[in-house]
Amino acid sequence: MSNKEQHITSIGGQAVMEGVMMRGPYKTAVAVRKPDGDIECKVEENGTKTRSAFFKLPIVRGCVNFIDSLVIGMKALMYSAEFVDLEEEEGESESKFDKWLDDKFGDKIKDIVIYVSIAISLVFSVLLFMILPTFLTRGAEKLGSLLPAISAFTDSHLFTSLFEGIVRMVIFIGYLALVSNMKDIKRVFQYHGAEHKTIACYEAGEELTVENIKKFERFHPRCGTSFLLFVMIVSILLFALLPRVDMIILRVAMRLALLPVVAGISYEIIKWAGRSKNVCVTCLSKPGLWLQKLTTREPDESMIEVAIASMEPCIPDNKEDDRW
Repeated sequence: MSNKEQHITSIGGQAVMEGVMMRGPYKTAVAVRKPDGDIECKVEENGTKTRSAFFKLPIVRGCVNFIDSLVIGMKALMYSAEFVDLEEEEGESESKFDKWLDDKFGDKIKDIVIYVSIAISLVFSVLLFMILPTFLTRGAEKLGSLLPAISAFTDSHLFTSLFEGIVRMVIFIGYLALVSNMKDIKRVFQYHGAEHKTIACYEAGEELTVENIKKFERFHPRCGTSFLLFVMIVSILLFALLPRVDMIILRVAMRLALLPVVAGISYEIIKWAGRSKNVCVTCLSKPGLWLQKLTTREPDESMIEVAIASMEPCIPDNKEDDRW
């Protein structure tokens, strides 16, 4: 494999419930292992929707792609959930609430659920990773005003910004470590590993077979986990540039206002890192790869089969079309 020039692809995806979603330049595919053992694969054209030049500008495009990924990912999760719940719901009568929702909204209910789920996820993320660290940092500042021994540190805006970033990082890694031990999440993380290994096999120019894919590592430098880690690091640097304010509400508002910029810069970094192979980039990518030890697990052969089923429809006829 080392004698072949690696094809770095823009095809990527995510793990869903008992399956994998892949998105290529022209098509998006979601493959799910049904309770009866068969693989159901839904393939959709990405469409020819074009955006104005403004939404393609550096930084701006990162924010747009981040929102797109949330919506597409949630739709894939909702689709996969239909098959996972199929066996449990068999024979159950529709509740009055379900019937009311169906009569009131019809086919639109699925879209409503998707966007409500995204909104709830964003609120939870802001509370856990933005507001909580800010409150804890403010508490440390007040403690410093009572303890002269540490006041020299808590009076420093640079120190408190770094402290807040470290707290946010600890919460993030602790959250991943906690959920990674949940039984259902472990299976999702196994499918995440299958997604990475399948993409790595394709990039190496190998045929997409179970035996070939098993040889590759489950860690991938352009994973969403690495993107989130870059978000954490960039936020520490940018938030340190903000003026220090004592009002907790204003402090949180300033950080929320900068989130699109943080996401946009992080996107540009990972786009650049994906194209470069120098030593500096390799070092920057290492923490993201280490973090994937929490967010991926070694898949079994049946999971790799599902990943192949989702990958194959997304591969364009001309491999240059999906080059990173």
